[in-house]
Amino acid sequence: MLNPILDRWRLVALLVSAGMLATAHAFQTFGGYAPCALCLRQREVYWVALGLALVFMVLVRTPGGPRWRGATCWVLAVVFLAGTGVAAYHAGVEWKWWSGPTTCASGGSGGVSVADMEAFLAGAKVRPPACDEAAWVMAGLSMAGWNALVSLALAVLSVLAALRERAKL
Repeated sequence: MLNPILDRWRLVALLVSAGMLATAHAFQTFGGYAPCALCLRQREVYWVALGLALVFMVLVRTPGGPRWRGATCWVLAVVFLAGTGVAAYHAGVEWKWWSGPTTCASGGSGGVSVADMEAFLAGAKVRPPACDEAAWVMAGLSMAGWNALVSLALAVLSVLAALRERAKL
């Protein structure tokens, strides 16, 4: 069942990374969920995975490239595992298990009042989205929590793809 996915893992990794970036952008654009600094950091991991997957797709098609098929899957596994770490860290910050970056802490109600708008128009600084407040929760998990699970699944699939490549040798 997984073999067609694992055999084309670099393409799947590219498409899933693009899908995750598109989903995050849709939440931001259409849902009105402004990303915090850690949200943006999680997106960076998908940009790296997308770029590497594209380069790896070309690499394995060059002369001598097929010998790199397994290594490319291992590299993607490390990238997705890093994404798991960033997302899990962010989820922990949201649950107040540990503190997040000082530049990303909450300090208000999270809403915008008329007084806030008047202060903004008068030149007051705008409070960026806080990393320690989950903007959206489904089934008890925030976006960061869901991203941690997706990233972990992608890391596991990358390892399985690498092992499958080794078995083909």
